[in-house]
Amino acid sequence: MKQMEQQSGETVKSPILNKVGSIFVPVKDIEKSRDWYCRLLGLPNDCEIMNGHLCPLPMQGTGLILDTMPMWGGKEPGGAPNLRTPAFMLMTNDLKTSYDFAVANQVNLVTDIQHDHWFVIKDLDDNMLMICRE
Repeated sequence: MKQMEQQSGETVKSPILNKVGSIFVPVKDIEKSRDWYCRLLGLPNDCEIMNGHLCPLPMQGTGLILDTMPMWGGKEPGGAPNLRTPAFMLMTNDLKTSYDFAVANQVNLVTDIQHDHWFVIKDLDDNMLMICRE
């Protein structure tokens, strides 16, 4: 088990792993979002939609799950709150080509390339996503 230091300096064991399983992205229209993300990531858009609201994307490493989040505001008129700051990075081996790809595909750009290392885009639901040079 992992160790956790308390304020008193004691260490306690934790059953929680320091490992991220998947990241949930709140979306309003699961089919349109699936198609958009699959186009962005170069994936076939036949990813299964589960229980009418979940779409796990086939990723390398940490998983990405599109979710209309019915339990967390998705049933409300405006849907679940979007990611207003980049919560994760999508990696690239060619930052300039990735930026040009985003421009050519009319992806909503939030920033230009910053520090020759990253740029930020918005998905269909205005979730902010960072594209970062590996």
